[in-house]
Amino acid sequence: MAQAELTIDLAAIVANWRSLDAMSAGETAACVKADAYGLGAEVVGPALAKAGCRTFFVALAEEGATLRKVLGAGPRICVFGGHMEGDAPLMAEHNLIPMLNSPEQVLRHGAGAYGVQLDSGMNRLGMEPSEWASVRDGLTPEFVMSHLACADEASHIMNKQQLAAFTEMTEGVTVPRSLAATGGVLLGADYHFDLTRPGIGLYGGAPYSAAKHVVTLSLPVIQVRDVAKGETVGYGNIWKAERASRIATVSGGYADGLIRAVGRASSLFHGNKACPLVGRVSMDLITVDVTDLTETPTSLDILNGTQTVDTLATAAGTIGYEILTSLGARYARRYVS
Repeated sequence: MAQAELTIDLAAIVANWRSLDAMSAGETAACVKADAYGLGAEVVGPALAKAGCRTFFVALAEEGATLRKVLGAGPRICVFGGHMEGDAPLMAEHNLIPMLNSPEQVLRHGAGAYGVQLDSGMNRLGMEPSEWASVRDGLTPEFVMSHLACADEASHIMNKQQLAAFTEMTEGVTVPRSLAATGGVLLGADYHFDLTRPGIGLYGGAPYSAAKHVVTLSLPVIQVRDVAKGETVGYGNIWKAERASRIATVSGGYADGLIRAVGRASSLFHGNKACPLVGRVSMDLITVDVTDLTETPTSLDILNGTQTVDTLATAAGTIGYEILTSLGARYARRYVS
């Protein structure tokens, strides 16, 4: 079979959520936007709900509607994008809680539960201090939140600036407050307030270095060939054999979310043995130097406990979020718990 296998450890996701939950005295939600960061919100969501998570965050009302169908009526589902034009039927039918980001969204939403998002300095989503001051007296939100711009850099000055701004903007607020995603949880109790909402840390990504490994991606070997010293491999002749080599061609490529840039300094693994990726990543195929293996492999791992989404991302000059959320639809997905 030439279909790669993506293995997702649900028990590890749940363990990561529980560990992050244990760091804070308040409620711990779960961010499952972008299809649970590419790992399948319809499977990940129920696993977290079973573990005790009662509040979930998505980016869009459409994502919330899909999640509600598998979670049932109990948990809260909050929508970061707020109440957009045309969202009212989805909000009502699926009992979604929009995070209202502007006075215009406050007017659009009307009746129903909602939260409020404030801009504490990121300048992306949320009400500015003057906008918040103009509407806050008439609002009764479920909770009030903001988002940190630099929480993955613990010493960044922006963290304390945003903490101070959020604290000032919410002075006198009697409803729960939320500022911390994964990075904010790791910054300490001052950032936790009443509700934390980890995302990438649930899925094994930085900056949560203690996270359990979640994702393994195995690519089947289609063909192994002998390449003479001086021969080249792949598009553009960018790799030339410096010795007589054995080259495995595996099923996977940028059509599967393995972006071309991962070819700069990455390996694939046969057990614990690293095998360098050689040549360019193409649409459906990757070539790997397996000369030093003592056996002919039937598959090679590009993501495992050694080469995580973050180490692969570093090789590609990007971030783990992009690698994780880019994982394609052609993989055979296997969930273990």
